[in-house]
Amino acid sequence: MALSYTDALDFLFPRTTSIKFGLATTRALLKEVGDPHQLMPVAHIGGTNGKGSVSTLVAEALLAAGWRVGLYTSPHLVSFRERITVDGAPIPEAAVAAWTERLRPLIIARKATFFEASTAIAFADFAARGAEIVVAEVGLGGRLDSTNVVTPLVSGVTKIARDHMKYLGDTLEQIACEKAGIAKPGVPFVIGEEDPTLVAVLAREAERAVRRVRRTAHADVRVVPAEARWPGPLALRGPHQRRNAAVAQAMIAALPDRWRPDQDAIAIGFARARVPGRLDRRGRWLFDVAHNPDGMRALLAALTACPPPGPVHALVSILGDKEWAEMLVGLDTVVERGVLTIAPSAAGRGWDLEWLRRWLAAPDRPAARARWTLVPDFGEALSTVQEGAGTVLVTGSFHTVGDVMTALGMEP
Repeated sequence: MALSYTDALDFLFPRTTSIKFGLATTRALLKEVGDPHQLMPVAHIGGTNGKGSVSTLVAEALLAAGWRVGLYTSPHLVSFRERITVDGAPIPEAAVAAWTERLRPLIIARKATFFEASTAIAFADFAARGAEIVVAEVGLGGRLDSTNVVTPLVSGVTKIARDHMKYLGDTLEQIACEKAGIAKPGVPFVIGEEDPTLVAVLAREAERAVRRVRRTAHADVRVVPAEARWPGPLALRGPHQRRNAAVAQAMIAALPDRWRPDQDAIAIGFARARVPGRLDRRGRWLFDVAHNPDGMRALLAALTACPPPGPVHALVSILGDKEWAEMLVGLDTVVERGVLTIAPSAAGRGWDLEWLRRWLAAPDRPAARARWTLVPDFGEALSTVQEGAGTVLVTGSFHTVGDVMTALGMEP
């Protein structure tokens, strides 16, 4: 009997527990469905933070220019289908089921991960739905990420920050080396990072990545000036999004003439681009997926520049491998009350509750401005944080935002 959509997810999601670097399995899966990644042009976007926003901005500008645009992003908030869209329409449930069934024997044989399988499904769907150009966001790292099977029209890195150190390295320089691995011969490589030291690392490693593919080639590195900010209308909120839009504009400028949107299309696309879960206000609810210290700093700057109606009550759940103490200390400066919990979809990956209890009680911890409460039960925490008037800020991870949206019956 053919797989249903639910069957497909039940088959795919258990594979999220494994991370495997390398491109051989992804290439094998794509070959099984006709190598669709070789049939369409791609804009390839990596970075620690900002890559989802930049990907959406580039896609919206291309859409405004009249192209049929595939967009591959991760992770999702509520539905797997959010990851794979064509002209904003998510992949149909029937297509997820059909492509999973087609690939299932090879996924099992190759012990493919969730992301390897998802990448193959994405490009198969883009080809089936007639996408003329694809914007692909890197999943993790760059050099060995599944999306690095593409030879794009343009590639770029947004910003380097500390995240996924277990896999990418303990220093910003090591992380930058992995991110720069998406550079290709003859393809413009746009650097959105502002720190001169990291810009130099990215440029050097891009050159090395290009030379590994073609010894006589040189990297076509294009650095976005540190002061560059998009001055036009922008639907995305927060000062950091002005920088992301400037990076997106630079990536668009690096596209070949045939594919490059004009300024009118860029302005239209940027004015309507929306990324759920990024300073995303829904009534009294404010959602932001800040999940590492750099992302939290961007959120704090946005809340400081434009304070929401107070008091601000925060519902926070952070994954256990993140630098959550630093994130909470910063969050304490902008909220009046905080409720700490574990998002259901992060079960097994959440922060250590006993450690958290000890941390909250530690006498040498920085003095708190806000009132903080640990409520492990997610449903109880969700009820608690809504008590009283004001804004409810939901943050700490994609899991947290997605689980609250699901509980409230909200679409992403």
